Amino acid sequence: MTTAHVVATHYVDLTGSAPEGIWFAPGRVNLIGEHTDYNDGFVLPFALEQRALVAAGSRSDDLIVMRAIDLDETVRMPISDLAPGRGGWSAYPAGVLWALREAGHRIGPITLVLSSNVPLGAGLSSSAAIECAVMAAACDLFELDISPIERAKLSQRAENEYVGAPTGLLDQAASTLCQRETGLFLDCRTLEATLVPLPLSSKGFEILVLDTHTPHSHVDGEYGERRATCEEAARLLQLPALRDIDDLEAALAKLPDERMRRRVRHVVTENERARLAFTLALQGHLEELPGLLDASHASMRDDYEITVPTVDLAVTAAKTAGALGARMTGGGFGGCIIAWCRSGDGSSIGEAVERAFAEAGFTAPAWFVAHPSEGAGRLI
Repeated sequence: MTTAHVVATHYVDLTGSAPEGIWFAPGRVNLIGEHTDYNDGFVLPFALEQRALVAAGSRSDDLIVMRAIDLDETVRMPISDLAPGRGGWSAYPAGVLWALREAGHRIGPITLVLSSNVPLGAGLSSSAAIECAVMAAACDLFELDISPIERAKLSQRAENEYVGAPTGLLDQAASTLCQRETGLFLDCRTLEATLVPLPLSSKGFEILVLDTHTPHSHVDGEYGERRATCEEAARLLQLPALRDIDDLEAALAKLPDERMRRRVRHVVTENERARLAFTLALQGHLEELPGLLDASHASMRDDYEITVPTVDLAVTAAKTAGALGARMTGGGFGGCIIAWCRSGDGSSIGEAVERAFAEAGFTAPAWFVAHPSEGAGRLI
């Protein structure tokens, strides 16, 4: 039975009627551009085949009913109770409905039945997949004329203000705007989005995504501390954001401590790497991208200090086993790495990382070969 049939069946069991539709939104991998989004910088993610599905329909009472099949939990609440402060998984779908109402859109009672195969806590934006799937469902059900980028922004607001996670726009934009066999180069200040060809297989490449099984969370002090440090550095430099730094060395000389200087250096150099990756991909020079992945990981490890031993070992083991380039992807402190491989090498490289983890006494990782896929939409 497909996941679509599963969510539809659970919807019928819950309500006694068929859903009005089934919508989806994917997880994402960020090819390059980490912790640049909330600094008004540049990112280059692509959407995954792994996705969240939601069967949805309107209701005749005053309730929002949300069911998470994977957790075997159902939450019911009056629509009038939508307000920030709700914890747990239901905050993500509820937050989307709240953000739509706060923006002035008419949202009525609704049933949402959710399932997702995007790995949790792996840095692949499982939360954004849920948010953007619910956003797609709500926009269709309530006939809301909202552009894709505005849908992404409202989904981000749900995560920032309702859930309480200080994430940038990267996750929701990728989950909403990406298309098959492309990446998305996004200017996080202007929100100008450009699709970038990623014909991996025809160029003889594949991208391995490896989950280190080191869970992370954006709702913690480490992520927020780094964002606050960047904002304080921009204030000290009298700039709107760190992307406005033209002379890195001069800017670093004006900052009060080495920790802040390292954080700023990562953001500025990561923006440069993201822009270079965009240019190279547009020119068809995919073979030059792996070196940028290596440099990005070193910067996240040494300057932004967001890697952990499992992540660093995974990158080193992947490179030793033949990966052309590798780096952590996502917010950090655990989660996944990506490894740029020659076609057909991904599985053997994953197995090599698994052996290295076993020798180090770490939990066995999981991996898959990623295929750039389409953004949120209606499935049925």
